[in-house]
Amino acid sequence: MTYENLPSWPKELQTLVDSFLDMRCRYQAALREVRTKLEILDDEFQMRHSRNPIHHMESRIKTPQSIAQKLVRKGLPLLPSAAMENLHDIAGIRVVCAYLNDVYTISDLLSKQDDVQVLQIRDYIQHPKSNGYRSLHMIVQVPVFLSQGRLELPVEVQIRTIAMDFWASLEHQIRYKESVTVPESLNHQLYDAAQRIASLDADMQDIHDQMIRLVKESIPET
Repeated sequence: MTYENLPSWPKELQTLVDSFLDMRCRYQAALREVRTKLEILDDEFQMRHSRNPIHHMESRIKTPQSIAQKLVRKGLPLLPSAAMENLHDIAGIRVVCAYLNDVYTISDLLSKQDDVQVLQIRDYIQHPKSNGYRSLHMIVQVPVFLSQGRLELPVEVQIRTIAMDFWASLEHQIRYKESVTVPESLNHQLYDAAQRIASLDADMQDIHDQMIRLVKESIPET
């Protein structure tokens, strides 16, 4: 069978696919808006303080399968409109910072921008999850300007330290990628590792602060 003779999709299915592709395009634009804002903040911080608070960033758009599964769990119709109205984590960006204080600095600077509306903040650093997970989660809404006009779209922003990201990445791999259920004894070990990492984060922040004070004291007064 040649390509030209392949049967076409039903019109309703093609319309649904096109709607999901259009939705993905919109959320990609929202991700770019947030990422650009964060890159500008990082560049300015480098200029003013001679260092970058952001170590690296990763972004993603939920797959159609993941969106569909979440809609089903919530008892919602499998439609792009239902996803856009009810899901706030279709677009997400993870910001990995050098130090603990940088997490809150970036969150504060992003929140203060005039065209950024903070819809939700969940501080899992001050209030860790029961398994030891730590991170600062924000849902921010940003304007996106397309040919159809202005849209306001949410983006999930997760801000954490290098140490928190190290633990979270490996914990997820162990818990969800392996073929066996994690026994309770290993859950305790994972939790203890999270506690040690939190202590290490605090130590590194203290060392950094001491170095900053030493640098300031070494500068002669004019």
